[in-house]
Amino acid sequence: MIKAVIFDFDGTLLDTESCAYEAFGGLYAEHGHVLPLEQWALGIGTHGSPFDPYVDLQARTGLTMDREALKARFEAELLAKADCAELRPGVVEVLEEAKSLGLSIGLASSADRAWVERHLEAKGIRKYFEALRTSDDVEKVKPDPALYLLAAEALGVKPEEAVAFEDSLNGMKAAVAAGMPVVVVPNPMTRHMDFAAARADLIIESLADQPLRAVLDRIGTVAKQA
Repeated sequence: MIKAVIFDFDGTLLDTESCAYEAFGGLYAEHGHVLPLEQWALGIGTHGSPFDPYVDLQARTGLTMDREALKARFEAELLAKADCAELRPGVVEVLEEAKSLGLSIGLASSADRAWVERHLEAKGIRKYFEALRTSDDVEKVKPDPALYLLAAEALGVKPEEAVAFEDSLNGMKAAVAAGMPVVVVPNPMTRHMDFAAARADLIIESLADQPLRAVLDRIGTVAKQA
């Protein structure tokens, strides 16, 4: 029986992944180049991507780049875009339904706590989450399963009693490694990823497509209510 739902944050609840791509893509555009999405996407949901956009941009332009200055510009632009972004469709409705079904609600994010807390509070959904686990809590972020295991532990459930909601391969792999069924809700930055081959239990276009109970039914793990 499923007793909890655990959500990723970036790209799943709030599409900050598109914000990040647009922010760094603007730096590329200034020099007449396009940021390659498939390479950029290698770092979605994790830290330490094999693709370094700073090195790539410098190689493409042949210019010596001030990495710290570029990073500061990117981070400022990302924050501005994220602050203006809206929750992905269906987020509030799914959280409300999870609450009404008596499910515990957690969050597992490779981002740092300050970033997650800032946006949960600003978007008015912090109140739904009984447990948050972020990069501040682990040595290794996704695709390592530690974040999901800690979130499940904090909610007082076994990993197999929780359903993870993810948007990226790195996040999905973390949940699978933790022993959780996974529902993938791709965003524009991750739709090209092969989630089926990587063993996603269910792939849906949007959290607004169907009620949460229907999603749980489709993966054969609906929470029975008295």
